[in-house]
Amino acid sequence: MAIKVIAFDADDTLWVNEPYFREAEEQFCDLMEDYLPRHSVQRELLATEIANLPPYGYGIKAFMLSMIEAAIKMSSGTIKSESLLRLIEIGKDMLDKPIVLLEGVEEVLQALHGKYRLVMATKGDLLDQEKKLQKSGLAKYFHHTEIVSEKKETEYERIISHLDVEPSEFLMIGNSLKSDVLPVLNIGGHAYHVPYHVTWELEKVDRKIEHENFRQLKTITDLLQFIS
Repeated sequence: MAIKVIAFDADDTLWVNEPYFREAEEQFCDLMEDYLPRHSVQRELLATEIANLPPYGYGIKAFMLSMIEAAIKMSSGTIKSESLLRLIEIGKDMLDKPIVLLEGVEEVLQALHGKYRLVMATKGDLLDQEKKLQKSGLAKYFHHTEIVSEKKETEYERIISHLDVEPSEFLMIGNSLKSDVLPVLNIGGHAYHVPYHVTWELEKVDRKIEHENFRQLKTITDLLQFIS
């Protein structure tokens, strides 16, 4: 492989993210237990999140708005203002969570820095992702940062064009088969999957991937067996 650029997803690839959403969801379910059974609350919240993706996109603020909307709907508008304020507090607590790097991340970035152009390519809220990158202490390793609203083939093509490389010279590393792997393979790039123990429902892909440019890793440090 003639790889020149290695791009890394951020949430649940570089640092912990999804467990905080699961924790907030549990708090939401506790708050709504007087209105619907827990499984129904979870289902309604997910449906609201999906419906709100076009106007809000991804991230904590979008999740907070979806919790508020779902709570009003599920309570038929009877939920108290104190409870809505509690949902806002849950969202603010998520925004203040510490950045916990996943094991091996800094070791890998240190090993590859200076040998390749390293890029952070993630989706979500611009302000939130920028703050997380700065708090992580990892910004010094990245030549370039891309924060997009959605990881689609067209976005990867734009990123690759901006970096002035061919798709065959681009490698994406991430925990989502849907967002980090399949779109990159479809445009002729390389993609390695690093699984995380918690995956958001909308990022799950129930299929086996067989492609010459794909590798399944157990941990991010396995990357150094193939790229060094």
